[in-house]
Amino acid sequence: MTIRVVVADDHPIVRTGLSALLGSLPDFEVVGVASDGREAVREVISTKPDVALLDLHMPGLDGIAATRELARVAPRVAVLVLTMHDDDESVFAAMRAGARGYLVKGVEQDDIARAIRSVAVGEAIFGTDVAQRVLASLQSPAGAADVPFPELTAREREVLDLLAAGLNNAAIARRIGIATKTVANNVSSIFVKLQVSDRAQAIVRARDAGLGRG
Repeated sequence: MTIRVVVADDHPIVRTGLSALLGSLPDFEVVGVASDGREAVREVISTKPDVALLDLHMPGLDGIAATRELARVAPRVAVLVLTMHDDDESVFAAMRAGARGYLVKGVEQDDIARAIRSVAVGEAIFGTDVAQRVLASLQSPAGAADVPFPELTAREREVLDLLAAGLNNAAIARRIGIATKTVANNVSSIFVKLQVSDRAQAIVRARDAGLGRG
């Protein structure tokens, strides 16, 4: 059985390397490549692969939002995350979005191939460190991980909290000591992840979750 794969990563060297690796193995066929989340979704819809190998932090639509969209439009395609980020927020946000596997870049090439084969047949696969973190979370007291909008990064949640408190971008930038453009980028990412179209909708969602009251 040949496993058909779409590779999505915003770094050309990584895309090329992964494509070359998989293309050198007899049971893989790379049917599409993408440099951002939106392109990844388009490639998956058009090529109908068995597995989508996604980075998390890509321009435009990031890997979390792309995974969530693929779960909606192509539920039979297994998403395997391959990223530099191994923090709890990224891991659990990817899992909640529908990722079937999560690997941190730096793993052996054989581990990547093995993970793709596993998710293609319906298994869940995680790197050793990630698996240990998942188990630790499951063993922790109920409610310990209850955080509003877990798909957001800590910075995005901070920006959303201040947004819900009525601050504009310039005021948020002054409050937390970052550039106004960075705030704007965070706000755009928040809109995508929360699937809202404007600030008013984001503020309503945030206040309903208890943000903006500090």
